[in-house]
Amino acid sequence: MKILIANRGEIALRVLRAAHELNIGTVAVYSMADKDALHVKLADEAYCIGKSFSRDSYLNMENILSVAVLAQVNYIHPGYGFLSESPLFRRLCRECNIGFIGPHERTMELMGDKVMAKEIAKKAGIPVVPGSDGEVATEEEALRIARTIGYPLLVKASSGGGGKGIRIVEREEELKGAFTASKNEALANFGSDGVYLEKYLKNPRHIEFQILRDEFGNAVHLGERDCSLQRRKQKVVEESPSPTLPADLRQRMGEAAVKCADASDYLGAGTVEFLLVSDGSFYFMEMNTRIQVEHPVTEMVTGVDLVKEQILIALGQELSMKDKPLELRGHALECRINAEDPANNFAPSPGNISFLHFPSGNGIRVDSACYSGADIVPFYDSMVAKIIVHGKDRAEAISKMKSALYELTIQGIKTNQEYQEEIISSDFFRDGDYHTLTLDHMRG
Repeated sequence: MKILIANRGEIALRVLRAAHELNIGTVAVYSMADKDALHVKLADEAYCIGKSFSRDSYLNMENILSVAVLAQVNYIHPGYGFLSESPLFRRLCRECNIGFIGPHERTMELMGDKVMAKEIAKKAGIPVVPGSDGEVATEEEALRIARTIGYPLLVKASSGGGGKGIRIVEREEELKGAFTASKNEALANFGSDGVYLEKYLKNPRHIEFQILRDEFGNAVHLGERDCSLQRRKQKVVEESPSPTLPADLRQRMGEAAVKCADASDYLGAGTVEFLLVSDGSFYFMEMNTRIQVEHPVTEMVTGVDLVKEQILIALGQELSMKDKPLELRGHALECRINAEDPANNFAPSPGNISFLHFPSGNGIRVDSACYSGADIVPFYDSMVAKIIVHGKDRAEAISKMKSALYELTIQGIKTNQEYQEEIISSDFFRDGDYHTLTLDHMRG
């Protein structure tokens, strides 16, 4: 049995370790820029798939599948990003008789289209944010629908993510410009200019539920992650459980997440994302059909190895916890350490890491592919490491994270370490009093 890991960085190592623990062989692929990467050194086999840019390597389906056939792998694990949510890549794997560790292509198509996903959620009885019924084709149609929804509202790309193709519209006279700009950005980033309108919720929290579902229809949720601390719609700090979610609301939102998994005939590990407003109302936002960057906080509070579960589900096994009641133990936090310069508008800071020391100790975990002497190359995302801590309660977890960030030492490049320390030490974080725009109001 062999798994090809169609990714790089810390997630490639994460999958590699899970496969090794299951006594499954591993095949790494890498770009020329990653020839000295840890996942290349630690895999059982490794093959170069192209030049440094993603389009020539980690997004090159033909090259990846050629290696998969050559190496006679049984499955491909896509990680997150790159091809992880590509229905086309999923279909090509099937046509090459190679298993894919993730959902079926039809599920990826449906849930990857935000308009279709909202429709599925609505039919399943899950609350959705008021908005247009499907995509909006013209400015005139947008103006007419906007008068029904009311302002403020959002113009959002139907495909893609990462905050691209989204515009906030406060007044009617702003709508035409925002509509055109959103369509153009969506086309440039996702190859489709489809957009829809949605009511803008003021200062919501971003609450997402981890789900697992096997081919036998067994589905469970593993509690929530509060991912409200975002900078320009990019997650910065995540925690589980949420500091403000009461048990009854957790139950209702978790049940809605499982309904979404069933309605989309989901397979594997996925995440259902909701927006939660101050009156306790919650609304379906989207579903991510892959493992999430922030999955370790769920692992820390549940004791479930999500990547192993992904692999075992793909192998046709039933969920290991399908008959076990969910139990969240303690509290977990994750801080993303990125090679970026907060003093220079968070500009990327690629370069050589001349010295690196990661924190350690009871309840401290670091997911990273970096080491002293490693290069942070400019071709990919700027993540250096994820610092994850677990405590018996939230206060202990915060204390551990402060200690871990204090011990973390990275030399040779600029990072957001001090920025993270500032967040963790803030009054708003201590009190759990934050929302999706808190960091944008804080600075940068």
